[in-house]
Amino acid sequence: MKGVGGPAGLPVWVLGRTALLLWVCGVAGFPGPDVTVDVSVIYRGWYETLRAGSFPAGDVTWQYPPGAALAVLAPGLLPFLGYAPAFYLLTLLCDAAVLLLLGRAARLPGGSVRGVWVWIAGVPLLGPTAYARYDLMVTAVAVAALVLGAGRPRVLGALAGLGALLKVWPLLLLSGVGRGRASRAALVAAGVTASAVALPLLLALPGAAGFWTAQRDRGTEVESLGGLVLHLARWFGWAGEVRLHYGSVEFLGPGVALVSAGALVLAGAALGWLLLWRHRDARTGAAVVPDAAFTAVLLFTVTSRVISPQYLVWLVGLAAVCLCARASAMARPAGLVLLATGVTVLEFPVFFARVTASDPLGVGLLALRNGLLVAAAVLACRALWRGRAARGSLPAGTGDQAGAGDQGGAGGQGVSRPVR
Repeated sequence: MKGVGGPAGLPVWVLGRTALLLWVCGVAGFPGPDVTVDVSVIYRGWYETLRAGSFPAGDVTWQYPPGAALAVLAPGLLPFLGYAPAFYLLTLLCDAAVLLLLGRAARLPGGSVRGVWVWIAGVPLLGPTAYARYDLMVTAVAVAALVLGAGRPRVLGALAGLGALLKVWPLLLLSGVGRGRASRAALVAAGVTASAVALPLLLALPGAAGFWTAQRDRGTEVESLGGLVLHLARWFGWAGEVRLHYGSVEFLGPGVALVSAGALVLAGAALGWLLLWRHRDARTGAAVVPDAAFTAVLLFTVTSRVISPQYLVWLVGLAAVCLCARASAMARPAGLVLLATGVTVLEFPVFFARVTASDPLGVGLLALRNGLLVAAAVLACRALWRGRAARGSLPAGTGDQAGAGDQGGAGGQGVSRPVR
């Protein structure tokens, strides 16, 4: 990792990650509820069920694609450690892999260390939650897809397909891939990879497809945009309740279905905007792919009925990839995401009891966090729409021709059909 982020980069990364490990291992305390229960109790329980030969289909907290089993089972690769310590060590290794990938991107022509520092600083801002969920592992796959797949649509598609099997959102990485051959190559690679990984799981373990219907009866999570509406409604006598439901703290009661439907409408509008942007946009350049991916994930994060704290890990990772290109249009949205990450650790776990009680402090923190994310999404959409996403940069040395990179073309010269 020598030289990653300049002379101070590695020491600061080590300092921040040491703090995270001290928190999740219980050596140092962190205010608020214990966020490591997901690993030591829930993930560990899933691990035992999966090892016994089936998916935890009867567990309402299992709401993930079949590839998530790989992340849950991964600590078994380190039998000399307990489940939780092994999980944290693997998360640390994924974190380090992201740092190396970003350093690689930053050193290419047109690169910038800004993205490296977004990752170094952004992950500790989320507190122990960053290491106490498997989302950082998924983010590592997404970052690898964007960095190693720049100009190589098949590589991008294959890694995006693998990421989507872990948690569906990495499919959005394909949002900015250029139309035509590049898009077809990426989609085929994603489909082939996803099928190759999913089929053995579907055949070997009963219940692998249960995630399709696992969330149909969910309410609106207390940290979402819709949740803000219901927090305010509680101040005026709303008759619903807040309780643990489907593994998260949700609002249940009159009007919740309407609020949830509103979130789906907003998500549909976000998808429509992305499709319209793809239809009208004719730009090329490797920086457009991560910029579009970051924008797409931002849109679907803010329109989600959940917006769990760990979602910020995705956004920090994608923002970091964007800012590894000097020409990226995402500097301001990335800055807002970092601010939102810092606020998120206050609303969860530090003051989460006040959030669930709809206390003014909790609701204020939540409104600030969600407001920053909405502002970041608006600015990102505006940048893409106005065509300020760049020609060239992340990572400019890998070649943009559809399929050329898959055959070893990495010079970026003589390219006739660049990938957006």
